[in-house]
Amino acid sequence: MTDKTNDPVATWQKMVGEMEKGFNSFANQAMSSPEFSQAMNRAGGVAAGAQKQLGELMEKYLVTMNLPSREQVTGLAERLQSVEAQIGEIKAMLSQMAANSGITQGFDSTPRPPRTKRPPSEPGEPT
Repeated sequence: MTDKTNDPVATWQKMVGEMEKGFNSFANQAMSSPEFSQAMNRAGGVAAGAQKQLGELMEKYLVTMNLPSREQVTGLAERLQSVEAQIGEIKAMLSQMAANSGITQGFDSTPRPPRTKRPPSEPGEPT
């Protein structure tokens, strides 16, 4: 084992630890001051104002480009989900009505076009 007093890694770790303690105490003192609090509030207010202005600018840009805004797309998505839910309820009611009346139609199957092409005939059969 190496002696702790001559170990450069242990010395480095001790130095870094002391620096961290000093920085933490300085930061705690700075953050507890009312000036720091006011500066943070001002910075937050400026950032919020800039974000609001950017949002308004983007909305104007999208309107001039004839594109929907995020709020409009979100509204459309919510309306679409509502319509899909209503269609699902209608399908369920129709299925229940069909089952009660004895009809065996599947409402979930997609309609297919009529089959007009005939399969190829076997060799030796008349065509």
